[in-house]
Amino acid sequence: MARKYVDCREMPSESNCTVAIAADSEDEVVEAAVQHAVAVHSHEDSSELRDDIRQGVKDLEGAVV
Repeated sequence: MARKYVDCREMPSESNCTVAIAADSEDEVVEAAVQHAVAVHSHEDSSELRDDIRQGVKDLEGAVV
C-alpha cells in the first residue's frame, strides 16, 4: 500500500505554507492535517474542513514532494 500525503502548497492559503504531511493511512494524514490547519491556520475543526483535506490526500508513491 502506498503512503498517503497532503501538501499545504496545494490548498488555498494566505500564508504560503509549505508543510507536507505523510502517513501510512488516509485517516492519519487527515487527522494530522486537521491539527495543523487548526493550530497554524486558525481553521475550525469541522466536517467540511475534514472533507476538504480528505479530497486533497494523494498517494505518495511516485509523487514529487
